[in-house]
Parts: sequence; C-alpha cells; structure tokens
Amino acid sequence: MLTEKTLMTGDDALKQLSHIARERAFGRHVGSDRLIQAGLDALMAQVESPSLAMLAGLLRSEEPEAPALFDQVLEELGLLFVPPADPRAARWAMAYWIAGQIADGTLDPATGTHLMWADVAHDLGYPEELQSLVLCQFNLDAWEESWGVSVEELNEEAVEAAQQFLIKRSAAGAGS
Repeated sequence: MLTEKTLMTGDDALKQLSHIARERAFGRHVGSDRLIQAGLDALMAQVESPSLAMLAGLLRSEEPEAPALFDQVLEELGLLFVPPADPRAARWAMAYWIAGQIADGTLDPATGTHLMWADVAHDLGYPEELQSLVLCQFNLDAWEESWGVSVEELNEEAVEAAQQFLIKRSAAGAGS
C-alpha cells in the first residue's frame, strides 16, 4: 500500500536499520513485517546491499526468512550490532542507547524512562547513575493535573536527565 509519506533519505534508512538492529540485540521483539518494511524503506532510499531487495520483496508466506535476511543486510552494510557478552555491560550499553534516544527526541520520554526503569535499572540494582531517570519515570507514570506541573515539563526534565547521564558518561570516558 502506497502512502503519501515523505520518502526516507539513505541516511534515515541506515539509522532505522541500525535502530532495529539494536532493538533486536537488546532482546526486544521486532516483527518480520517491520524488518521487511525497513528493508523496503532502505531500498526505496537507494541504499545498496546485495540482500536488500530479497528482504524487501519477501511475501507474507516468506516472513520467517526475514530475521536471517535482515541480519545478512546488516552484515553487508556494516551495521550488525552485538551487545557486550557480560550481562551487566550489556545493560549499561542499553541504558546509554535508551538515554540517547530520549535525549535526541526519537523516543518518547515516558516510554524511554519506563524502559530504563523496567529493563535496565532493576537488573543493575538501581545504581546512583540512573536515579534521576528512574525518578522521572515515577513522576511521569503517576502524574496528575493537581500537581501544578505539566506533563510537558516532566518530559523536559526526563530529556535533561538523559542528557546529563550521557554527559557524565562522556566526561568519565574523557578522564580515562
């Protein structure tokens, strides 16, 4: 079905493929239909990869082939992402990935802080570094109009907390 949406640029398509690669690497379920659509988007954006047309052209009956073909496309494009083998290091990598999406606006702050709380902070034992993001999650989840603060302000606080988390990581990396 053709829709009147703006066509993706090649860079946008590569970002989408990379994003989906990380989602899958961090254990999130991504349906075959979404993998095929990402392939189609990339093909239409003139991204070149030997297996891309095969992925984009899969029929519904061929959907079980999509994950392997998607990985093949990622490999061909140099986008394959493998999280750290150590479970704690993988959770920290996921934390930075989620924070990056909150900070750049590609992930809704309420959704992102919920993921940070449920999928990262809990598994890491609620470390100090994630406290401000976890607090933002609780505030966004429990928000009521009577608080005298808008949801938009709470969202801005979550974006700021994500940015600060990333800045602290950069500062720590520069100091080592």
